[in-house]
Amino acid sequence: MNNKKLIDFLLKFLKGMLIGTGAILPGVSGGALAAVFGLYERLIDFIANITKDFKNNFLYFLPVGLGGVAGIFLLSIALSYLFEHAETQILWFFVGCIVGILPSLFKQAQKKGKKNTDYIIMVFSAALLLVILRKLDNTGINALPLNFYTWIFAGAIFALGLIIPGLSPSNFLVYLGIYKPMTDGIKNLDFSIIIPMGIGAVIILLLLSKLINFIFIKAYSQMFHFIIGVVIASTIMIIPFNSSYTLAIGIVCVITCMAGIILGLFMNKLEEEYKPD
Repeated sequence: MNNKKLIDFLLKFLKGMLIGTGAILPGVSGGALAAVFGLYERLIDFIANITKDFKNNFLYFLPVGLGGVAGIFLLSIALSYLFEHAETQILWFFVGCIVGILPSLFKQAQKKGKKNTDYIIMVFSAALLLVILRKLDNTGINALPLNFYTWIFAGAIFALGLIIPGLSPSNFLVYLGIYKPMTDGIKNLDFSIIIPMGIGAVIILLLLSKLINFIFIKAYSQMFHFIIGVVIASTIMIIPFNSSYTLAIGIVCVITCMAGIILGLFMNKLEEEYKPD
């Protein structure tokens, strides 16, 4: 493996780790991270046409998948600790990462042309998602029973978080009272939880990916500006406005946010420099 291929592998692995971590953290969307990392469109096309160029697509997403597994089973432990002890600072780091990658998302959205109405779609989708998420924040839902069908439902919600950028599945699972049992089950490799979640995720991915892929074919720019809108809305939702800030915490938050922006810009630059032929 030459340096170019190694760096490409490591870059995809890192993106996969962040996507996997984002998938299990409330307020963060794995689908949105896949979009801002430039993986969303090809991933949906791969799932929607699983037999088309399967070998090349499988090899392309292999490091992403490995990174996703690492993010879920390894980084989640560290980030859970950090969220418990420094939640505000970590949230600002995630905000910075997304801000740093947004320019490349706009560039990707416009690669097949754009219309002025696309910005209306972006603003509308951002406003609509903000209203929905704010409404959910004020809604109390009783805990679901912990059984096979509940975990199938949980897996389906997770898949929706990948297919619909900006949707944070963990938020819904927190509202339903099954988030902590789920994360405990994943960390403890409880297959009575993992297997039905996998079944639910596969069902939703296969059912909806073709629809999303069809929309991309028919309305590429409009779909991507819709994605940008929900990415912006979901980013606003994780900004810790209500945290208690001291001067020291504020300084650290500025540093972590700037570090996130730098990381996002660096990953964009690295991706452009070492983009496979």
